[in-house]
Amino acid sequence: MLKRVLAFIVLATVCASAWSFDVTDTQGHRHTLADYKGKWVLVNFWATWCPPCRAEIPDLIALHNQYRNSKLEVLGIAMEYNDPNEVTRFAQSMHISYPIVLGNDAIASQIGQVQGLPTSYLYNPQGKIVAYQVGALTREAVEHYINTSHAPAAPRK
Repeated sequence: MLKRVLAFIVLATVCASAWSFDVTDTQGHRHTLADYKGKWVLVNFWATWCPPCRAEIPDLIALHNQYRNSKLEVLGIAMEYNDPNEVTRFAQSMHISYPIVLGNDAIASQIGQVQGLPTSYLYNPQGKIVAYQVGALTREAVEHYINTSHAPAAPRK
């Protein structure tokens, strides 16, 4: 069996603040990256029909459940769907615990290109995009990145 390996690609040239990101999830809750200042934010673009997207969902759930109260927030953005209820039913059947947003081109444009599904963007605690991955990712790879990154700590309140 091949071991899945993930290498986040550092986006050293992207320095713009992400605090303008603004989405509403399927439960009607608004999410901005400013809401998560001081935490890592993993934004995952996915689709219900996409096998690699479905395969990474358990790892995303585990990341969200373990770190949501401390250092990482996961947001899922569903793309390429015909029926919003299909996305909601799918998320419930998979026991997805992180917020799900019904995505479109306007929402995606707030973050960056979605060259394929799944695509994930990682924001550091200061709200800057520091990495992205086109293709499935693993819990271990995300944990390794956020635990070994030398991103400056967020200012304390």
